[in-house]
Amino acid sequence: MKRSAADAAISVRCSPVALPGNLSRQFMYRLYAYKLRRQLAGSRLPRHVGIIMDGNRRWARRQGLADPSLGHKYGADHVENVLNWCEKAGIRHVTVFVCSTDNLANRGDAEVAFLMRVIEEVVASKLSRDPTWQVHIAGDLDTVPDTTAQALKRAVEASRGRTTGAHVTLAVGYGGRKEVIDAFRALLYEHAEKGTTLAELAETITPGDVARHLYTAGQPDPDLVIRTSGEMRLSNFLLWQSAYSELYFCEAYWPAFREIDFLRALRSFAARQRRYGR
Repeated sequence: MKRSAADAAISVRCSPVALPGNLSRQFMYRLYAYKLRRQLAGSRLPRHVGIIMDGNRRWARRQGLADPSLGHKYGADHVENVLNWCEKAGIRHVTVFVCSTDNLANRGDAEVAFLMRVIEEVVASKLSRDPTWQVHIAGDLDTVPDTTAQALKRAVEASRGRTTGAHVTLAVGYGGRKEVIDAFRALLYEHAEKGTTLAELAETITPGDVARHLYTAGQPDPDLVIRTSGEMRLSNFLLWQSAYSELYFCEAYWPAFREIDFLRALRSFAARQRRYGR
């Protein structure tokens, strides 16, 4: 899609620009955000958005922070802002990729420990206090420290009675391949208890049978998956669920991801024709 003059003036990388006259940059930003919202009025918007919030450490390095892991703190704080944008847009399901099984296995002990504290102190606590979003967890909590698992479970319990219809899923200790394997394992156990033979199961199994055992069972598949930081891959995120999702890749690092970046993603989604293989 060809970018307008306003798009060019406010780039994804947010590079400094000279503004005409005495108009402030803040005013121009608000004006452009208003324009984007007007463009989206009456458009077909996603029911469920998945977010791969990538680039925390690179953002921290660019900001000159002594410890790149501090980027995780800023990134976690930013989740609340994005949920507010989703709420304003009427998006009722959001899944956020917080921490993968690969992160836990391949990052240094100090960084993982810091990330777990961030999840406990920022993500879980903010979503537990007077919650407007019902919290769900996708992932294997046996892979994270008990204090982290308990904080996440408290957030789930604190929000269980929410009747707003807004649902946020935190993918923590999550891996898409592991999720599919766990779903198949649960399905096999289920049918073993019923006395179903493997041959009988092989003849009757359907995608719906597997979906019932996914971490996200009962939730709609994401219509749109957004990844920040300029990387163009799913990185093991919602592999089963995103089979027909629209993908949007944004150059901004996650802590620098702005509302206009979010609105651009929605605009891109609204302009696409979803075929579902047809």
